[in-house]
Amino acid sequence: MYIYRLLLLLCLVTFSFGKVIEIDDKTDFEELLSKSSIYLDYENTLSIKQILNNNIQFKNNNEKLLGFGYSPKFTVWIKIQLHNKSEKTLHKIIEYDNALTTNITFYSSTNNYKPHNEGLKHITKDRKSINPIFKITLEPKQTATYYIKSFSYITTLIVKLNLWDNNKFYEEEIHHQVILALFFGAMSILGLYNLFIFFFTKDRSYLYYVLYIFGIMLHHLMYVGVTNVYLIPHYFLMDFIKYATFIVGFPALALALFTKSFLRTSQYPIFNKILNIYLIAFPFLLTIFLITDELNKYRNIFSVILLIFLVVITVYAAFKKNRQAYFVLFGWFIFLTAGMFMYLSSVGILNIFTKFPYYIEISLVLEAIIFSVALADRIKQLQKDKEEANKKLILQQKNEQKRLREKVNEKTRDLKIALDEKGLLLKELNHRVKNNMQTIVSLIRLQSDDIEDEKLQDVLITIQNRISAMGHLHELLYMQENIVDVDAHKYFKLLIDEVRQSYSSIVNINLNTKTNLQMGQAIYCGLILNELISNSFKHAFKNKEGNIDILLDKKNNEYILIVEDNGVGFDQSKPTNSLGLILIKTLAKEQLKGNIDIDSKNKVKVEIRWANV
Repeated sequence: MYIYRLLLLLCLVTFSFGKVIEIDDKTDFEELLSKSSIYLDYENTLSIKQILNNNIQFKNNNEKLLGFGYSPKFTVWIKIQLHNKSEKTLHKIIEYDNALTTNITFYSSTNNYKPHNEGLKHITKDRKSINPIFKITLEPKQTATYYIKSFSYITTLIVKLNLWDNNKFYEEEIHHQVILALFFGAMSILGLYNLFIFFFTKDRSYLYYVLYIFGIMLHHLMYVGVTNVYLIPHYFLMDFIKYATFIVGFPALALALFTKSFLRTSQYPIFNKILNIYLIAFPFLLTIFLITDELNKYRNIFSVILLIFLVVITVYAAFKKNRQAYFVLFGWFIFLTAGMFMYLSSVGILNIFTKFPYYIEISLVLEAIIFSVALADRIKQLQKDKEEANKKLILQQKNEQKRLREKVNEKTRDLKIALDEKGLLLKELNHRVKNNMQTIVSLIRLQSDDIEDEKLQDVLITIQNRISAMGHLHELLYMQENIVDVDAHKYFKLLIDEVRQSYSSIVNINLNTKTNLQMGQAIYCGLILNELISNSFKHAFKNKEGNIDILLDKKNNEYILIVEDNGVGFDQSKPTNSLGLILIKTLAKEQLKGNIDIDSKNKVKVEIRWANV
């Protein structure tokens, strides 16, 4: 660990006699850490007097964020020199941009270096900012020196500093807290929605998923600092932090129970036996970290092992062609990607959150979308169960009509009531799925309004259209009495209008539908059509004008979907990492069990054929 820190320090710093940062009344925001000097105290023994009197050699830092992982006896000193070059008195705020550091001490030359304590261990009652802040005042032409001493004996040590104008800071703080409130509100709605489904279906998978959602919300509330300021009393906070192992372990345990139920791991005896043993031992293993602090740096090891084993089970289930495993595996990819970036940020290797500050929140929303698709697949399976029940009823009536007439009639009445209740449930589920997806679209749309990056905006528009493609299907299913078949013309028209509103191109679309679609096929056709016409709008027409022809037909018990534009086409021989093209091919081959043919020489024509099952 010390070798790693030394190498990190050599890469990040150069010798310096101190840097002076000039500011004025027009300075709204300034990133401080990369313009400051640092000194690493490996023994955590230096005081401010020793720093001032012993002429400690600080070194220039060039990084905007420094992460040292779990370092309970490791201290970072930061030296900041600010010069007010204006003729006005300046009131500024220095923000320590990490809510989880336990001990932060601020010293200022303007008040004879009296200590000002902050961090998890020193949260005051009147603090309303999520991150620790220090208010400073600079007189005209004044130069001041500030020192920040930072160490963390429970959580990971991460350092990031920002200089704000007073008004600008509180504007950004309100905006940040509103975004977090919307995210946690959406996640709460999702959790309550799945709890509602559990009460109706009695499927324990949804109960475990609800526990996972609220467990991950608790962890994220602590990770972003909301718990520290608003939810847990400051005098109880440090005792609460000591149970961080269980805060991380609880969502991992809930996710394991969800995976076990959702994938029905009992059909894989060896994996199921190992998982059962580990789940029984898991709480006792976590208790080890309450006995001694010496093992704190390994406190998440058992949760990580559990998650890795769950990934192995999911991959194996997907290999065994477990339909539900494909959804879970995609959700795992998003979840582990977010976790990997959190770890890389904490150890100072890569901080993706400077460019994508709400990456984790967006990842969790995407995970919710995946499980919404899984819910649609569950509804399809429920419909099959309903059809099988009808067949068994008819067979029973033929074989036992004379001998058990009265008994069969009685059971028929009971079964009819049950089927009616299931029909009402399916309609209600479609309605609530549609509302939930609309909530997610609104949340993403709100986030995209504040993003100037055109590429990221295009990604968010694509995500919105994909969600809307599924949401429109549930809207149609809710409005019509028959939920087995979907009016393809109405559904495709809604998708086309949604995509057309997202782009400014003048494109003529000719829609010709000669058949309807089954519910299970409609959602995949909708996603495919959304990707194809979105690609045409974005890439096919150089002058933003052109034609798109769409044909849906059914011949000899085979469906045919053709989407053709008169654009510029593309070279299929060149390698591409287009998620849209991968999604189209995967849905056509794996979900519809069909064949896809793409002609892109002078235009793009995509033809998909699949059998009516």
